[in-house]
Amino acid sequence: MYIKIKRLIDIILSFIGLIVLSPIFLILIIAIKIDSKGPVLFKQKRVGINKIHFNILKFRTMRIDTPKDTPTHLLDNPEQYITKMGKFLRKTSLDELPQIWNIFVGHMSIIGPRPALWNQYDLIAERDKYGANDVPPGLTGWAQINGRDELSIEMKAKLDGEYVKRINLWMDVKCFFGSIVSVLKSDGVVEGRTGAKARGKKEIASTKEN
Repeated sequence: MYIKIKRLIDIILSFIGLIVLSPIFLILIIAIKIDSKGPVLFKQKRVGINKIHFNILKFRTMRIDTPKDTPTHLLDNPEQYITKMGKFLRKTSLDELPQIWNIFVGHMSIIGPRPALWNQYDLIAERDKYGANDVPPGLTGWAQINGRDELSIEMKAKLDGEYVKRINLWMDVKCFFGSIVSVLKSDGVVEGRTGAKARGKKEIASTKEN
Protein backbone atom coordinates (compact mmCIF):
# COMPACT_ATOMS: atom_id res chain seq x y z
CA MET A 1 0.00 0.00 0.00
CA TYR A 2 2.75 2.47 0.92
CA ILE A 3 4.44 2.00 -2.47
CA LYS A 4 1.34 3.45 -4.19
CA ILE A 5 1.21 6.34 -1.72
CA LYS A 6 4.94 6.86 -2.22
CA ARG A 7 4.44 7.23 -5.97
CA LEU A 8 1.68 9.80 -5.44
CA ILE A 9 3.95 11.76 -3.10
CA ASP A 10 6.70 11.63 -5.73
CA ILE A 11 4.41 13.06 -8.42
CA ILE A 12 3.09 15.88 -6.25
CA LEU A 13 6.45 16.93 -4.78
CA SER A 14 8.35 16.67 -8.08
CA PHE A 15 5.69 18.77 -9.84
CA ILE A 16 5.93 21.42 -7.14
CA GLY A 17 9.72 21.22 -7.29
CA LEU A 18 9.82 21.81 -11.05
CA ILE A 19 7.72 24.95 -10.66
CA VAL A 20 9.32 26.40 -7.52
CA LEU A 21 12.90 25.69 -8.62
CA SER A 22 12.48 26.91 -12.20
CA PRO A 23 14.28 30.24 -11.48
CA ILE A 24 17.27 28.30 -10.09
CA PHE A 25 17.21 26.03 -13.13
CA LEU A 26 17.38 29.09 -15.40
CA ILE A 27 20.29 30.63 -13.48
CA LEU A 28 22.27 27.36 -13.53
CA ILE A 29 21.59 26.84 -17.25
CA ILE A 30 22.97 30.28 -18.07
CA ALA A 31 26.01 29.76 -15.80
CA ILE A 32 26.83 26.38 -17.38
CA LYS A 33 26.60 27.77 -20.91
CA ILE A 34 28.88 30.70 -20.03
CA ASP A 35 31.40 28.48 -18.24
CA SER A 36 32.09 25.86 -20.93
CA LYS A 37 31.14 24.52 -24.34
CA GLY A 38 28.64 21.70 -24.64
CA PRO A 39 25.08 20.82 -23.73
CA VAL A 40 23.56 21.94 -20.44
CA LEU A 41 22.21 18.52 -19.57
CA PHE A 42 24.12 15.27 -19.30
CA LYS A 43 22.36 11.96 -19.99
CA GLN A 44 23.65 8.65 -18.72
CA LYS A 45 22.29 5.09 -18.86
CA ARG A 46 21.38 3.90 -15.38
CA VAL A 47 19.69 0.85 -13.84
CA GLY A 48 16.10 1.38 -12.76
CA ILE A 49 13.50 -0.79 -11.04
CA ASN A 50 13.78 -4.48 -11.97
CA LYS A 51 17.11 -3.63 -13.67
CA ILE A 52 15.39 -1.82 -16.55
CA HIS A 53 17.65 0.86 -18.03
CA PHE A 54 16.72 4.54 -18.28
CA ASN A 55 18.55 7.79 -18.99
CA ILE A 56 19.26 9.80 -15.87
CA LEU A 57 19.47 13.58 -16.25
CA LYS A 58 22.07 15.83 -14.64
CA PHE A 59 23.50 19.25 -15.21
CA ARG A 60 26.77 18.76 -17.08
CA THR A 61 29.78 19.17 -14.78
CA MET A 62 32.56 17.82 -17.00
CA ARG A 63 34.14 18.78 -20.30
CA ILE A 64 32.71 17.26 -23.46
CA ASP A 65 36.01 15.41 -24.16
CA THR A 66 35.73 13.34 -20.95
CA PRO A 67 35.82 9.54 -21.58
CA LYS A 68 32.28 8.19 -21.64
CA ASP A 69 30.79 5.64 -19.21
CA THR A 70 33.91 5.61 -17.06
CA PRO A 71 33.50 6.05 -13.28
CA THR A 72 35.16 9.23 -12.06
CA HIS A 73 37.53 7.32 -9.77
CA LEU A 74 38.87 5.32 -12.74
CA LEU A 75 39.88 8.43 -14.70
CA ASP A 76 43.49 9.59 -14.69
CA ASN A 77 43.45 12.92 -12.85
CA PRO A 78 39.65 13.38 -12.93
CA GLU A 79 39.95 16.97 -11.71
CA GLN A 80 41.22 18.01 -15.15
CA TYR A 81 37.86 17.13 -16.70
CA ILE A 82 35.62 18.91 -14.19
CA THR A 83 34.60 22.44 -15.18
CA LYS A 84 34.73 25.39 -12.78
CA MET A 85 30.96 25.46 -12.62
CA GLY A 86 30.99 21.69 -12.33
CA LYS A 87 33.01 21.81 -9.11
CA PHE A 88 30.38 24.06 -7.55
CA LEU A 89 27.50 21.93 -8.82
CA ARG A 90 29.04 18.72 -7.47
CA LYS A 91 29.94 20.17 -4.09
CA THR A 92 26.39 21.45 -3.60
CA SER A 93 24.75 18.46 -5.38
CA LEU A 94 22.86 20.94 -7.60
CA ASP A 95 23.92 18.87 -10.61
CA GLU A 96 21.28 16.34 -9.50
CA LEU A 97 18.32 18.77 -9.80
CA PRO A 98 17.25 17.68 -13.34
CA GLN A 99 16.44 14.27 -11.84
CA ILE A 100 13.28 15.87 -10.50
CA TRP A 101 12.00 15.26 -14.04
CA ASN A 102 13.06 11.59 -13.82
CA ILE A 103 11.00 11.39 -10.63
CA PHE A 104 7.97 13.09 -12.17
CA VAL A 105 7.83 10.72 -15.15
CA GLY A 106 8.35 7.61 -12.98
CA HIS A 107 11.93 6.58 -13.70
CA MET A 108 12.92 7.33 -10.12
CA SER A 109 11.58 8.10 -6.66
CA ILE A 110 12.64 10.88 -4.32
CA ILE A 111 13.98 8.29 -1.87
CA GLY A 112 15.54 4.96 -2.85
CA PRO A 113 18.86 3.30 -3.73
CA ARG A 114 20.90 5.54 -6.00
CA PRO A 115 20.67 4.18 -9.58
CA ALA A 116 23.77 2.25 -10.60
CA LEU A 117 25.57 2.80 -13.88
CA TRP A 118 24.54 0.20 -16.46
CA ASN A 119 28.06 -1.30 -16.32
CA GLN A 120 28.44 -1.42 -12.51
CA TYR A 121 27.90 -5.16 -12.61
CA ASP A 122 29.46 -5.78 -9.19
CA LEU A 123 27.16 -3.29 -7.46
CA ILE A 124 24.11 -4.56 -9.33
CA ALA A 125 24.92 -8.16 -8.38
CA GLU A 126 25.50 -7.21 -4.75
CA ARG A 127 22.16 -5.38 -4.62
CA ASP A 128 20.43 -8.48 -5.97
CA LYS A 129 21.25 -10.20 -2.68
CA TYR A 130 19.07 -7.68 -0.84
CA GLY A 131 16.31 -7.07 -3.37
CA ALA A 132 17.55 -3.52 -3.82
CA ASN A 133 17.12 -3.70 -7.61
CA ASP A 134 13.39 -4.40 -7.20
CA VAL A 135 12.39 -0.93 -6.02
CA PRO A 136 12.54 2.43 -7.85
CA PRO A 137 15.96 4.08 -7.53
CA GLY A 138 16.06 7.40 -5.72
CA LEU A 139 17.41 10.91 -5.87
CA THR A 140 18.82 10.17 -2.44
CA GLY A 141 18.65 7.27 -0.01
CA TRP A 142 19.75 5.53 3.16
CA ALA A 143 23.27 4.91 1.85
CA GLN A 144 23.66 8.58 0.84
CA ILE A 145 23.20 9.78 4.42
CA ASN A 146 25.47 7.05 5.76
CA GLY A 147 28.64 7.55 3.76
CA ARG A 148 27.84 8.33 0.12
CA ASP A 149 31.06 8.12 -1.99
CA GLU A 150 33.05 6.77 0.96
CA LEU A 151 31.17 3.46 1.05
CA SER A 152 32.41 0.16 -0.34
CA ILE A 153 30.20 -1.75 -2.74
CA GLU A 154 29.33 -4.31 -0.08
CA MET A 155 28.39 -1.69 2.51
CA LYS A 156 26.38 0.41 0.07
CA ALA A 157 24.40 -2.62 -1.11
CA LYS A 158 23.80 -3.66 2.51
CA LEU A 159 22.47 -0.21 3.40
CA ASP A 160 20.27 -0.24 0.29
CA GLY A 161 18.96 -3.59 1.47
CA GLU A 162 18.20 -2.15 4.90
CA TYR A 163 16.15 0.56 3.22
CA VAL A 164 14.18 -1.96 1.16
CA LYS A 165 13.48 -4.07 4.23
CA ARG A 166 12.31 -1.10 6.29
CA ILE A 167 10.69 1.00 3.56
CA ASN A 168 7.95 3.20 5.02
CA LEU A 169 7.02 6.87 5.34
CA TRP A 170 9.16 7.44 8.45
CA MET A 171 12.21 5.94 6.72
CA ASP A 172 11.69 8.23 3.74
CA VAL A 173 11.31 11.28 5.98
CA LYS A 174 14.60 10.43 7.75
CA CYS A 175 16.40 10.01 4.42
CA PHE A 176 14.96 13.27 3.06
CA PHE A 177 15.97 15.50 5.93
CA GLY A 178 19.20 13.56 6.49
CA SER A 179 20.13 14.28 2.87
CA ILE A 180 19.59 18.01 3.35
CA VAL A 181 21.98 17.96 6.30
CA SER A 182 24.53 15.88 4.35
CA VAL A 183 24.43 18.27 1.37
CA LEU A 184 24.89 21.32 3.59
CA LYS A 185 27.88 19.66 5.27
CA SER A 186 29.18 18.05 2.03
CA ASP A 187 29.39 14.76 3.91
CA GLY A 188 30.82 11.77 2.06
CA VAL A 189 31.75 13.64 -1.11
CA VAL A 190 35.04 12.20 -2.35
CA GLU A 191 35.99 13.36 -5.85
CA GLY A 192 37.98 10.95 -7.96
CA ARG A 193 37.78 7.99 -5.59
CA THR A 194 35.29 5.97 -3.60
CA GLY A 195 35.25 3.44 -0.82
CA ALA A 196 37.36 5.54 1.52
CA LYS A 197 35.76 3.87 4.52
CA ALA A 198 36.77 0.45 3.34
CA ARG A 199 40.30 0.56 1.98
CA GLY A 200 41.39 -2.72 0.52
CA LYS A 201 37.85 -3.60 -0.51
CA LYS A 202 36.51 -3.28 -4.01
CA GLU A 203 35.55 0.34 -4.73
CA ILE A 204 32.10 1.48 -5.75
CA ALA A 205 31.81 3.46 -8.97
CA SER A 206 31.00 7.12 -8.60
CA THR A 207 27.38 8.17 -9.07
CA LYS A 208 28.55 11.34 -10.70
CA GLU A 209 28.70 11.61 -14.49
CA ASN A 210 31.24 9.30 -16.11
